[in-house]
Amino acid sequence: MLIGQKLRNARENLELSQEQVASLIPMNQSSYSKIERDVQEPSLDQLRQICLILKISPNYLLELEEVAFSSEKDLRFALEIKKLFKSLYK
Repeated sequence: MLIGQKLRNARENLELSQEQVASLIPMNQSSYSKIERDVQEPSLDQLRQICLILKISPNYLLELEEVAFSSEKDLRFALEIKKLFKSLYK
């Protein structure tokens, strides 16, 4: 399942609108909609906010256990996500 679909499912399970989530991040609804449609990637800070708002784990969202890293850039990104995850869920 793509990240956008996971976000949409989590948002709908909490009975929140895109506008409500976007206002809490904060960002405009149009930008948030692009994230749910996998047209735009969130920044790390936006990702952190989204996970907190929707009560989901970045690990679940990014499927970090199942990712095979093909480049140093991918590995650095995963390490940043791991660091973020640890800071959120001490």
